[in-house]
Amino acid sequence: MKVSVVIPTYNEKENIEPLVNEILKLSADYEIYIVDDNSPDGTGDIADAMAKKEKRVHVIHRKKKEGLGKAYREAFEVVCKDEPNYVVQMDADFSHSPKAIPEMIKRMKTADVVIGSRYVNGISVINWPIRRILLSWGANFYVRILTRMDVSDATAGFKCFKREVLESIDFKKLKSEGYCFQIEMNYAASILGYTLDEIPIVFEDRKRGESKMAFEIILESFVKVLALPFKKVSDYIKDDRSSLKKKGKGVSKKELDEEEDEDDLEKKAPKKEKIKKG
Repeated sequence: MKVSVVIPTYNEKENIEPLVNEILKLSADYEIYIVDDNSPDGTGDIADAMAKKEKRVHVIHRKKKEGLGKAYREAFEVVCKDEPNYVVQMDADFSHSPKAIPEMIKRMKTADVVIGSRYVNGISVINWPIRRILLSWGANFYVRILTRMDVSDATAGFKCFKREVLESIDFKKLKSEGYCFQIEMNYAASILGYTLDEIPIVFEDRKRGESKMAFEIILESFVKVLALPFKKVSDYIKDDRSSLKKKGKGVSKKELDEEEDEDDLEKKAPKKEKIKKG
């Protein structure tokens, strides 16, 4: 079994080395991909130094800070080429405890995507002000109403995917960043027919460094989620449906049924006679 852990970074020099060391201690099967957006505080240099000492640490350097969504999209494309069984994504600030990763992997036996949830068992958040909790919980309620996904924490950034889920999604079609990227990834997996599950985690706000939360991220999530209910399988899928069906990939049964109905109608439709000229 091979597990790849993807960690986007921007100014996380105080957190990245202890976090990586803690993850590596969990299992020899774990490899780490640090995606650094040219951090001015030297996070990328620290990551490079760790990669030189430890072959299970890899670094993806990006030229500038362009948002969480772009960082993950680029990383997922790179990671999937190494063919891991599972891909974990997590924050670099210790708000996501590495100790939860083994439990996520266990749950993958019955799910295609596992979410580390702050809200599946009440509210499990430490050191957040009430207004931040209300904003987060309210955003997830808003997402559930609009998308009808049975997920209590759709904005969570701590997740585990089977590689085939990531391989089936065309990341060029995902334009979201920030929290909305987390929501849209869940929605894409859901309408492609994959199974989503959640495990309870305790989310603890960062102790070192600065939060990347911004008003623009919140606004994007509010606006772009409105469009999700109108999305179809074809808006996310990388391969054509017939090839996915042959591979046994997760595709919405409704979409496949509609495609088969269209094929049947074409076969039953009377053929037009060719009219010879002259």
